[in-house]
Amino acid sequence: MNQTISFRPFEVNRDIGLLHRWMHHDHVIPFWQLNLPFDRFQNHVERALADRHQSLYIGELDGVPMSYWESYWAKQDVVGSTFNPEPSDQGVHLLIGDQRYLGKGLALPLLRAMVAFQFTHPDTNRVIAEPDIRNEKMIHVFEKCGFTPVKSIELPDKTGLLMWCEREQFEARCSYVSATL
Repeated sequence: MNQTISFRPFEVNRDIGLLHRWMHHDHVIPFWQLNLPFDRFQNHVERALADRHQSLYIGELDGVPMSYWESYWAKQDVVGSTFNPEPSDQGVHLLIGDQRYLGKGLALPLLRAMVAFQFTHPDTNRVIAEPDIRNEKMIHVFEKCGFTPVKSIELPDKTGLLMWCEREQFEARCSYVSATL
């Protein structure tokens, strides 16, 4: 890639309208189910921002906002009840919101950059994901990034595929990836 991937903390005043539009795109609705009226969506995002077990980010490509990310501590998340997480296991949720960036092979380099960022936490040795079991494209991207399928899990809003990526495997596979915030 000859483009710069960066992540910045989500800012309500700056980003809420953009994220609300993304949540109404046909490729997002089935997997996020957050195509809510604006006031309800804003309440949802404000609750997420107040939740100390997760951090929300806007992903940018050459300074252009084009993706949304949630990094979370698995042990404090609902997914933590589906396996035995270590205290420093992190999880990741993502979406490419701007439709101009779909189908361009960007999901893998974006995911690699976020996972590299999560592994900058010195105690994190595993990053988990639980994509919707129907989302075959993203499951394939997670596997290419070094995630291993573990098991199907039932979550309140979906049947997910629990996957994880261990630091040693990721670094061996993606040693060239660096992450900045």
